Amino acid sequence: MDLEFRQLTLEDNHAYLTLMLAAYAPIRELGIHFDAATADLARVNRHLHDHGVYALSVDGQMMASLTLRYPWGPLPGPFGLPHIGWFGVHPASQGQGWGKKLLEWIEEEILRKQLKAPAVSLGTAVSHPWLQAMYQKRGFIPMHQVDLGKGHITLYMQKILDPAGHQHWLSAQTTR
Repeated sequence: MDLEFRQLTLEDNHAYLTLMLAAYAPIRELGIHFDAATADLARVNRHLHDHGVYALSVDGQMMASLTLRYPWGPLPGPFGLPHIGWFGVHPASQGQGWGKKLLEWIEEEILRKQLKAPAVSLGTAVSHPWLQAMYQKRGFIPMHQVDLGKGHITLYMQKILDPAGHQHWLSAQTTR
């Protein structure tokens, strides 16, 4: 089995759109309005241009993808940290651990080693039946809820990647 982790480019737009629409089909059925659930090619192109989008391919097939939105980018997360979005696994391969493998790779190779990020955040719908529990199992802690006007309440969560770095980052935030 050949596993490939890599950052996507605009050349990946069609395969990425196909993955996102398939991965988010169950979300659409729940009536939750995540942006990735209704993406089109123009939105995908803008998304690939504006953010770090990473994928795990297995034997040449894109199985999972995860976006990192940056604090300095056009759609920063709520805490001034890298923020995970558009995280999806192809439904035909769910339960095989591809999402977990991709998240672990992103945390180690991109967030810790490249960006030196002290923590990372994400948002999920409070009404989703299992995402909050899954993220908590992966070390994310609920922080606060907000109504972003998308028809559901968003729960922001955070995971500390480097406790000492996070303390230093928190100290710097309070002195600004």
